[in-house]
Amino acid sequence: MISFIKAAVGGICRAHGHQQGYLKVLAAGLKTYDIPPDYRDVVLPEKPKLKFIEKVPNLKKVRRVMKTLQDIQGPSQTANDFTTGQYAIVAMGGGYLHWGHIEMMRLTINRKMNSRTTFARWRINGPHKPITRKGLGQRMGGGKGAIDHYVTPVRCGRFIVEVGGKVELGEVEHILTEVAKKLPFPAKVVSRESLAVLKQKQIDMEQNNQNPWTFKQIASGNMMGIRKVLSPSDLHNHGRFTGKFHFPGRV
Repeated sequence: MISFIKAAVGGICRAHGHQQGYLKVLAAGLKTYDIPPDYRDVVLPEKPKLKFIEKVPNLKKVRRVMKTLQDIQGPSQTANDFTTGQYAIVAMGGGYLHWGHIEMMRLTINRKMNSRTTFARWRINGPHKPITRKGLGQRMGGGKGAIDHYVTPVRCGRFIVEVGGKVELGEVEHILTEVAKKLPFPAKVVSRESLAVLKQKQIDMEQNNQNPWTFKQIASGNMMGIRKVLSPSDLHNHGRFTGKFHFPGRV
């Protein structure tokens, strides 16, 4: 752009008898703007806001289960990629979502987002796992307690909320960041590009690793009898997860 202006002004000066060597072109006010994104392929749904999720599942009889962490351990195999949106909140660790957390996300996003240009959709199910609790002052024994509330198990890498539409990341990032900080597990705001960068970073770490003794090789070879103290989840996930916690730097 600047070279084109210099050439044009130089031609005008030569036409009037001036020398180009004594010409000074001021380019302080010239700016180059980025091309705005194209939203012609984006289709907004009829109901762009987050739907209300019931506090109790619609079941005739709910089976009380044991207190286990298997439903929040390891990586998520479902809802770990984008569908129609461009931005999302992804869980970086395991945990349980209460109905209060779900309602907080719904009210915050629906109030602050522009429904004319933005839509949001859930990527989690409603609360369905029962949590029992006994009354205050009861003695031990007497069977399992009554159901107190329901929660939604979430594993690492699962999408919580997906946002899309005719918006850029800077317009909705502060809303999603505010919601992610209030969740009971570490969460992060990602886009399609940043999610691809995270996945590629993990692949590069595995390919460019200079340490020959990785966790996978040590566990599979049973070096120094380490299999005696490893759990089946450690063998399956190669030590990248300990309970509900995730180690992103482990190869």
